[in-house]
Amino acid sequence: MMKKNLLILMSAIVLTLSACQSGPTRVACVGDSITFGHGIKDREHDAYPGVLSTMLGQKYDVRNFGVSGTTTMMGTDMPYMNEQAYKDALEFNPQIVTIKLGTNDSKPFNWKESEHFKQDLKTLIESFRALPSKPKIWLCLPVPAYGHAWGINDSIISNGVIPFIKEVAQEENLPVIDLNTQFQGKRQYFPDTIHPNEEGEKMIAEFIFNTIFKK
Repeated sequence: MMKKNLLILMSAIVLTLSACQSGPTRVACVGDSITFGHGIKDREHDAYPGVLSTMLGQKYDVRNFGVSGTTTMMGTDMPYMNEQAYKDALEFNPQIVTIKLGTNDSKPFNWKESEHFKQDLKTLIESFRALPSKPKIWLCLPVPAYGHAWGINDSIISNGVIPFIKEVAQEENLPVIDLNTQFQGKRQYFPDTIHPNEEGEKMIAEFIFNTIFKK
């Protein structure tokens, strides 16, 4: 009788696990205002996480965890890891994570903390790696800045932020999505010089889709 009950219990556990695994694949888009969809009228659908969700369909649950103004580094004006969206992203227990931060770190008053950039990015990565879902993590290189609005500095993005992200990717054995190269010479998609318009957001979604999901 005891053996029979044990078999029933084991069968229930297997069925439960199968049900969980057969649900939509959870995708967390972590980032700043470009992920959030600053300036996008219908950001729920037209910011790149929303576009990506439409492209992937019902087999994927894509969530936008972008927060405008946020940074990678903790000693700056608005660290992403201090935000509720960060906690929500962890609670989502994603199976795939894209991290697109670094643009706001380039502000000169934030970049004074640059010696901590790599370690803080590694801390962010490790917090997702420690999740039960053991997600696949992709690091996105920031898009170019075509002006100095909000104090954002493209020279720092190119010569400071991006090299650090590449170093962390190599050290942590993580793949990179090179959005910076993709948007070189494409000023027309950045009406305020920093944030992509709807067409630019669509291009980001398409590039992420082709890099991660296209088979």
